Amino acid sequence: MNEAEKLKKATYHLWTFTASKMIAMLGANVMAFGISLYILAMTGSAMSFATNMICSVLPRALVAPLAGYIADNFSKKRTILIAQAGTILTVGGLLLYTETVGMSVYAIYIATVFNTICSAFSGVTFSSAIATLVNPERLQRAMSFNQMSMSVAAIGGPVIGGMMYGFFNMDVFLMVNMVAYAIAFCLEATMDFNLYSTRGEDTKKEKMWGGLKSGFHYIKQRNVIKTIMWVALWINLFFSAIAVGGTYIIIELLKVESTHFGFIEASGALGMLLASLYFATRSEVKVPLRFSKISLLLLAGSVGLAVIPLVTDFSYIAIVIFYLIIYFIFAIFEMGINMPIGVYMQKIIAEEYRGRVFGLMETMAMSMMPIGMVVYGMLYDTLPATIILPVTSVIIIIISLVMLRSSILKEAHPEYYEKAALPEGVANTTT
Repeated sequence: MNEAEKLKKATYHLWTFTASKMIAMLGANVMAFGISLYILAMTGSAMSFATNMICSVLPRALVAPLAGYIADNFSKKRTILIAQAGTILTVGGLLLYTETVGMSVYAIYIATVFNTICSAFSGVTFSSAIATLVNPERLQRAMSFNQMSMSVAAIGGPVIGGMMYGFFNMDVFLMVNMVAYAIAFCLEATMDFNLYSTRGEDTKKEKMWGGLKSGFHYIKQRNVIKTIMWVALWINLFFSAIAVGGTYIIIELLKVESTHFGFIEASGALGMLLASLYFATRSEVKVPLRFSKISLLLLAGSVGLAVIPLVTDFSYIAIVIFYLIIYFIFAIFEMGINMPIGVYMQKIIAEEYRGRVFGLMETMAMSMMPIGMVVYGMLYDTLPATIILPVTSVIIIIISLVMLRSSILKEAHPEYYEKAALPEGVANTTT
């Protein structure tokens, strides 16, 4: 295949995987919305709802390293298609059970666990394959489109699910999910996951335990990658302050109506969508780690500002508008952190280790979510939010300044800092 044909195929990939991801995520979000309402309506128990959330997080955190090993040592295309087929079969099994026995919460829990495992394999493998699907010059655009598809699904899923809930039973939600994943399966079956691969065909497969150990060793030997992973771990822990506290502050303390809170959360999805469009249309960030550090500091400052309505005499409309803006800003800065680092990681991680690195990152990030929710849940029950959020903001700023210090930035981008250190005029005379 010549270069022109590869570029044409890469363009096809850019649109095909965006469409497949959007359709699959839309189906998943519609079903998740319906299942959430069904569990609450059937049990009236917050614990049952929380159990289903755990079933959608914990299995993914546990199997992500294994998914990374599979992605690095076996066919990415086959892995993704098997995972997608697994999702279709799981939902189909739940539909069959519902038709023959009747819907039960325990059946939903089991289906959620299997769906989550399949999602881990397809998600980690897709993350490790983006750099082989498109040419390097369009890597940032591809990742932006990927995020854009998830943002559209995050906005559209609850809207479609909400409209369907009043007119259809749970069976229809399950069928929508199956059709969405079947369409995604067909689209992904046409893609060449080795288009820009740099691996030789004679690359030996590693045994599972040895492969996982070599993945850890690869990360350990690379200071910048290791630092990024630790930053991701701590940030996921401390940003639970917003994940838990945002709802608590806005609904419980400030008494904002649930309908208006829905608009506030939608503003965050809109912010992600617009930020994705921005990164898709601009040139690649030249010093991604510095860009992400600045975005992280701005996001940390925004967390501290989120307490303003609690210490001022805002009207109800002013409170809603304030949090619409804050959640929108959160999403913009979050994309400013994730997008440059995501592109940078795709480029600096060797292809044969990408799956394991992204799998381990996912495990670290997702394992922090339930811990952070428990910790901040207890903190909000014992301390005022006016203390928790400013302190959390300061902690995140300290983490940013210490872990993403100048020496790490210079190690990550030596070409930029060496050029910046040259006396004026010297840079122009060097070749």
